[in-house]
Amino acid sequence: MRPALFCDRDGTLIHDAHYLRDPADVRLLDGTVAMLRAFRDAGWALVVVTNQAGIARGLITPAEYEAVRARLDALLAAEGVTLDATYHCPHHPDVSGPCECRKPGTALYEAAATAHALDLARSAWIGDRWHDVSPALVLGGRGLLVPSDDTPPDERERAARAMCLLPDRYAVVASLLTPGTRA
Repeated sequence: MRPALFCDRDGTLIHDAHYLRDPADVRLLDGTVAMLRAFRDAGWALVVVTNQAGIARGLITPAEYEAVRARLDALLAAEGVTLDATYHCPHHPDVSGPCECRKPGTALYEAAATAHALDLARSAWIGDRWHDVSPALVLGGRGLLVPSDDTPPDERERAARAMCLLPDRYAVVASLLTPGTRA
């Protein structure tokens, strides 16, 4: 079993365009490719887990979500990086009721662990919001908050106290990987 880098999508790997529906608007954030490549080279699985409440709210269609996902995959593939899997929650509690797959719920992480033989205790969670990284408190591993412009100050403070607050994706690599480290 190998560890995984569980990544949020919007605001963590790509610019958060809020209810992104047009693949042409997908823009990788600085350090995304370098971070993913470093973890891939170290033997980690790369898994994206994203809440997509816009689907429940009727703001984006499942087909539009899939087109954006495919565009992200294509941009990464052009840089020599392949994701092991992408999971999404299409729900919103105000529209479709509560679910276990919406972050910070753990259902999608547990499904990924089963499907890809992942060691959750050796894994890491990276995101720009508390709900992206807090599953580490339940499942083990490390949560690393890399704030975006949309990260509330209280979530930054909470991550600094309870987990790890880092300035960028390069710091994620420095924090978790040392030269020559293998999964």
